[in-house]
Amino acid sequence: MSQSPLCTIQNLTVSYPGASRPALQDLSLSFQPKRKLAIIGESGSGKSTFAKALAGLLPQRSTLSGTVSWSNAVPRPGRDIGYVFQDPGASLNPVLTIGEQVAEGAVRHLALSWQQGFARARDLLDEVQLPHPSGLLKAYPHQLSGGQRQRVAIAAAIAANPGILIADEATSALDTITQAAIAQLLNRLVEQNGMTLIFITHDIALASRLADDIAVLKSGRLVETGPASTILSHPKDAYTNSLLGAHLDLTTPPLIRSNP
Repeated sequence: MSQSPLCTIQNLTVSYPGASRPALQDLSLSFQPKRKLAIIGESGSGKSTFAKALAGLLPQRSTLSGTVSWSNAVPRPGRDIGYVFQDPGASLNPVLTIGEQVAEGAVRHLALSWQQGFARARDLLDEVQLPHPSGLLKAYPHQLSGGQRQRVAIAAAIAANPGILIADEATSALDTITQAAIAQLLNRLVEQNGMTLIFITHDIALASRLADDIAVLKSGRLVETGPASTILSHPKDAYTNSLLGAHLDLTTPPLIRSNP
């Protein structure tokens, strides 16, 4: 018996003031719980707009039409949806300690005391494999490397035990080795905690390592969607095929290199 979708999106259109065309146009898509969905496409294809619409984080002056239907209650950002942004330097507050920023979500959404919140923050920093987590509680973002800050951002995003984790280009600002480590961390966390992962990326090789399913966007429109193995080995659309062709190199997984 097939599982009911966690979320069903119908004819979603999002526009920003002054833009010549909608950022998303008539997008219809559904995804299943506890699976990893990669949204791929070039810059300007609408990937981040899709993520923000899903999380309820669109700018106030944007306009939205269409429906986003959840199988249960509408998830709340911070509580039910964790969001990891592209630049951890921008998403972390420079004047608050790492402990304060990771503990905040647990204190606010799980009704923990600050003492309990800091204990949870320490455990989360350990879970995301940061060294000396107790010492890091009193550190500030500028004292950490980019990869370490992104691990802190992930810890903060999962502090309230969300069922959905959105990673919006969460590895693109990092070097190649750190990208791979963060991708491996995300994969482990979502499987370990039974979360649904929405992974926004322009990197098809990264999507091939992480995703169960892939949706391809172009100029705000959904080009095609399906299981990752099908999209990567037998793309139906010429645009998807061109994206795959642009990634044919020795560092690309064999699944993509074998694409006809």
